[in-house]
Amino acid sequence: MTFNPNNCRNESEVESKLIVSYLLPKLGYTPDTWHQEIAFGNIRLDFLSFATQVIPIVVDADSPMSVVMEAKHPKENLDRHLRKLHRYLTSLSIRYGLITNGKEIRIYARIADEIQLVFKCAGQDVETRIDEIIALIGRESLKFIKNPDNLELEDSKINLVSPELISEVPVQPNNPATAEPEPSQISEPEQIPENYPVKPQVKSDVTVPQKRQNTMKIIAVYHNKGGVGKTTTVVNLAAALSKQGKRVLVIDLDSQANTTFATGLVKFEDEEQDDLKNNNILHVLQSADFYSISEVARKSNFCTPAIDVIPSHIDLMQYEHELNSLDYSKIILIQKLAEVQEKYDIVLIDTPPSLNLYARVALIAADYLIIPSDLKPFANQGLIHVKDFIGKINGFKKLIGRNSLEILGVLPCKISTNTKFIQYSLPKRRATIPKRYGLEIMESAIYERDDLAKCAEQTQMVGDLEIADPISVLDFNPDSTASQEFEVLAMEVLEKIGGK
Repeated sequence: MTFNPNNCRNESEVESKLIVSYLLPKLGYTPDTWHQEIAFGNIRLDFLSFATQVIPIVVDADSPMSVVMEAKHPKENLDRHLRKLHRYLTSLSIRYGLITNGKEIRIYARIADEIQLVFKCAGQDVETRIDEIIALIGRESLKFIKNPDNLELEDSKINLVSPELISEVPVQPNNPATAEPEPSQISEPEQIPENYPVKPQVKSDVTVPQKRQNTMKIIAVYHNKGGVGKTTTVVNLAAALSKQGKRVLVIDLDSQANTTFATGLVKFEDEEQDDLKNNNILHVLQSADFYSISEVARKSNFCTPAIDVIPSHIDLMQYEHELNSLDYSKIILIQKLAEVQEKYDIVLIDTPPSLNLYARVALIAADYLIIPSDLKPFANQGLIHVKDFIGKINGFKKLIGRNSLEILGVLPCKISTNTKFIQYSLPKRRATIPKRYGLEIMESAIYERDDLAKCAEQTQMVGDLEIADPISVLDFNPDSTASQEFEVLAMEVLEKIGGK
């Protein structure tokens, strides 16, 4: 078996073609000595392999766990994942961690409470350097290490490292300035911060699920300024998540119905043919007892695999006052989504560019928030209003016993591809967001691409009529840069919501 990094186009292929098909067999790990998608409390590992296998698996100081392997998308920067790798190795007393995006392979060793880079090579060089990797983390090699906490750089195995790596600074624990809370201050599991250490001395049985238990994640995409790429983000992110094997529901809560158009649900020329008028998001919000999500959702072939869409309608704007007078209008969507929580993995809600009722309904129902922005002055100034709006939403969510919105970040959208702009202006604009507005900016970015316009303009002939028939950019041109950008965005979103 050989490995070619050019064959890895996404994270799934890095997992299957590099780790499962090539590395694990070469390193001597048989199927009974490694596990995929293994969970330890709030930690989820891509791959965990053992020098010696013990069942049931327990977490303690004498744990036989040997190597954790993490696969990332080929476009992902491995540096941004080192903090999590540090947490995995130190919290679970694992000896080595391998992290790769297919193009680069790195191995880190746990030394006390730090991790040290001990090996790296390009994906294209893995076959010529496989003996070095085997000597470090091969199953037979690891059987001879008795006490991983006493690993030193002088150890014969670590001396296999390239000399230039010895001088690299270990990945330090998180900044002590951000003091870790005492256990007594943490009341609920989901409030445990990412850098809080799990004590490996406390034994606990760990299950190795064949399939992750479904927990539906609800993500609103919102900015109070229009024209920032909100709809483009929603529909193509939905397609990218669907291709990752996620069951996706899209809800259009904007009376402009752009997402409804963009997912190909408008198959009529005039109001007489309108088949959305009597069965859309308005009816979901109006009725406490009827119009369930399952009844109103429509299958959209905008992408493959298909997604479900709750359509919007222009009538939505004239019923806002009426809905405001209903006591349940702000929370009815929460109840109705709860009824389908086993049917979907991810719900994406497109919102109106305003501070109106429909935006409130979306953010009250959501667990997470993405804020798309073209990073131009007016969009940036709008972030002040967005933050204030979120504060009010979170106050209401607290009253009804819901967790506050978790902001995944400001997503740069509709960004110019001009080389000078990308080189000089874009970094300054990105830096402005956390500095001036106190919001995290996402690693991903969506640029203005011709393919994004072309895929939205596709049509089909129905009799003598030419009807809009848009498709996702990932189906229109799977190998395009625009498709890759949405694949990377999907992976970042999944990483942040714990939905991989």
